[in-house]
Amino acid sequence: MPPKPPRRAAGWVRLGKIGLTLLTLGLLYHSVVAAPDTAAAWRQLLASTLSGRGRGPVLAALALVPFNWGLEAWKWQRLAQHLEPGHSFGRSFRAVLLGLTLGFATPNRVGDYAARILELHARRRLEAVGAVFLGRYAQFVATVLAGGAGLLYFLLAFYLGGYPAAQVGVAVAAALVGAAALLPLYRSRLLLAALALLKPLRRFRRYLAVMPTYTAGELHAVLLISFIRYVLFCGQFLLLLYAYGVRTPLGPAVAAVAGTFLFKSLVPSLNALADVGVRELSATHLFGLLGQPVLPVLSASLSLWVINIALPSALGLLLLPGLRVLRERKSR
Repeated sequence: MPPKPPRRAAGWVRLGKIGLTLLTLGLLYHSVVAAPDTAAAWRQLLASTLSGRGRGPVLAALALVPFNWGLEAWKWQRLAQHLEPGHSFGRSFRAVLLGLTLGFATPNRVGDYAARILELHARRRLEAVGAVFLGRYAQFVATVLAGGAGLLYFLLAFYLGGYPAAQVGVAVAAALVGAAALLPLYRSRLLLAALALLKPLRRFRRYLAVMPTYTAGELHAVLLISFIRYVLFCGQFLLLLYAYGVRTPLGPAVAAVAGTFLFKSLVPSLNALADVGVRELSATHLFGLLGQPVLPVLSASLSLWVINIALPSALGLLLLPGLRVLRERKSR
C-alpha cells in the first residue's frame, strides 16, 4: 500500500479536496440545475436521445467500454509481468475491475492500488506500488500531452489573438511542460534522487525503486497503450456528444475533449464520485466557447462517467470475493 502522509497534513489535504469538490458541484448546480425549466428540458433531451437517432452512438460508446478497460488490463499485465513472469491477462482484467470498485469511494482511489497489489504474490507487493504508479503516470503523460495541445488551441484561438509574442511564448511553455512530464517516466532515477533530497518525500523512494528496472522498450509499450486508451476514451466522449446533439467541427471538438480530460486530471480527486462535477464544469466551459449549449454537453459528460466508471464498478462487486488476499486467508 502507498505510504500515508502525516495525519495533520492528510487532514488539511482532505479538507481542501472536500471544499474544492463542493465548490465545483455548487457552481455546476447554480449554472445548470437551478436554471428555470432545466429539469424538464433535460428529461426531454434524454428521452429524445435514447429513443431516437442518438441511440446508435450511445450504444457504440457503451460497446467500447470493455475495450477501454481491456486496454488498461493489458497495460497492467505488461507492468505486472515484469514482477511476475506469466501474469495472465485474466488476472490483470480482474484486478482492474476490482480496482474500479475499491477505488470508487476511497480517497485518491487508493483502492485501485490495493486491488492490483493484492492480486500479486505477497513477496512482490511492495514493488507493485511502483508498477501501479508507473501505469498511472504513463496515462497522465498521455493526458498532459494531448490536453496541453487542446488547451493551446483555445488559448491561441480565443485569448491570445493579435499577440504573436505571447502565442510563441505559450507554445514554447507547452512544449517544455510536455518534456517535463516525460522526464520522470524515462529518467526515473532523477525522480528518485529528487525524492531523496526532500525529507518529507524520502519514504516514497522504496515504493518507487522498481521504476528504473523497466526497460525503454517496456516503457514505450506502456505509453503506447496509454495513448491508444486515451484515443478510445476521447472517441467515446465524441460519440456521446454527437448522440446528444452537439455539432461542432471535429478539430475544435477534440481540443475541447482533451482540455476537459486535462482539467479533470489536474484537479485533486477525493474519490470517483468527486469527479462528477470537475469534468462537467470543464466540458461545459470549453464547449461553451465553441457556441454549444450546456445541457447536451453536460448529458454527454455524465453519460461517459456512468458507462465507464459506475457500471464497471458495479460489475467489480461480483469479483470481490475472488480477491487473491481473501483466497489466501481462506486457504490458511
